[in-house]
Amino acid sequence: MENLFALIDCNNFYVSCERVFNPQYQGKAVVVLSNNDGCIIARSNEAKALGIAMGTPFFKCKDIINRYRVEVLSSNYALYGDMSRRVMNTLQQFTPSLEVYSIDEAFLSLTGAHDTSFSDYARTIKMTVRQWTGIPVSVGIGPTKVLAKIANKLAKRVETYGGIFDLTACKDIDVLLESLTVHELWGIGRQYASLLSRHGILTARQLKYADDGWIRKHLTVTGLRILWELRGISCIPLEEAPPPKKGIGSSRSFGRPVEALDELSEAVSSYISRAAEKLRAQCSLASVLHVYLGTNRFRQMPQYSNGITLTLSVPTSFTPHLIRYAKEGLKKIYKKGFQYQKAGVFLSGIVPQDQVQLGLFTRDRLTAGYKRALMDSIDGINRKWGKGTLQCASAGVKQTWGMRQEMKSKNFTTRWDELPVARAG
Repeated sequence: MENLFALIDCNNFYVSCERVFNPQYQGKAVVVLSNNDGCIIARSNEAKALGIAMGTPFFKCKDIINRYRVEVLSSNYALYGDMSRRVMNTLQQFTPSLEVYSIDEAFLSLTGAHDTSFSDYARTIKMTVRQWTGIPVSVGIGPTKVLAKIANKLAKRVETYGGIFDLTACKDIDVLLESLTVHELWGIGRQYASLLSRHGILTARQLKYADDGWIRKHLTVTGLRILWELRGISCIPLEEAPPPKKGIGSSRSFGRPVEALDELSEAVSSYISRAAEKLRAQCSLASVLHVYLGTNRFRQMPQYSNGITLTLSVPTSFTPHLIRYAKEGLKKIYKKGFQYQKAGVFLSGIVPQDQVQLGLFTRDRLTAGYKRALMDSIDGINRKWGKGTLQCASAGVKQTWGMRQEMKSKNFTTRWDELPVARAG
């Protein structure tokens, strides 16, 4: 077989991460909440069986949660990010070609893995990830990325498959494709799915045999590639080195309404620090900065929202400079007397750090090397000792405006003072 892909998908990832360090959650209904404990963003299978839907506001589920004693946790992104890194490092033991698709998904190239059956190989992957990280995964195998995605969906849907499904072993793939609606296909969004449905294309099998010209006209080249992938023609390659992002944002809803400019400045400084760190991680600089804020439009109160876009004289990733620009912009759009619910920043005009034109009449040409070395040192310390070990003073210390996370677990893998403690029985 010329091409072969496997999609590894962590099962109920956020819940699974919590269960690794809190075994008492095994077999219980568990849900994880979004920022500020707002909505349900992850559910265990037991919680799904109770009818708790994804994205439901927490307050709407309190009756069923109390009735069935569902465990409720605030999101712990530091833990989830580190556990994701461990899973991806484990997967790299099985192939040199890997695409990290999301925090809980990865595509692997299995082309050339002929020393054993593909199902046995997938079983080895599944068992190794569980043993090394504690995270359960499902594995779908197919000759294209779209078909591997479908195989993974079937591996999860049919309990008798044991979390593994090899589409290449099927005698009649069309029977399986007929059981999937176009709404369930990877790469087919809601609008495209509605368009296809209006024209009588309801299932994945019907899309597979649709007219190429019509699909390209209405779904562009992206839709045509999905159609070819359904036919077993691989045309969506692995992205082993994702391209640099063209825009980087950072924002959060506050844990409580914020009125004071000083607190808003702390929040914006904190968001700039996060965005700048991501910018440096891809070796880029930003030349445009957008700052915005807004009140809670869902509450009966005076409303105000605004934003400002600033063009920097010289592209930069130097956090202090970006903070200075952001605070100047914030002062221009801030209005006293409003209770703000959210603020954020967005960096754009992104260019490679080694392809920037420095100012002729500025000191950037002389200080660029020192600034980069300083930021590299700070980033290195924060990677080693934990996020926020070193930060700009303008981001504040107590950060009383921070997210509400009343039920958050400990940072078991990223903070020395929160490491799990083993006691002799």
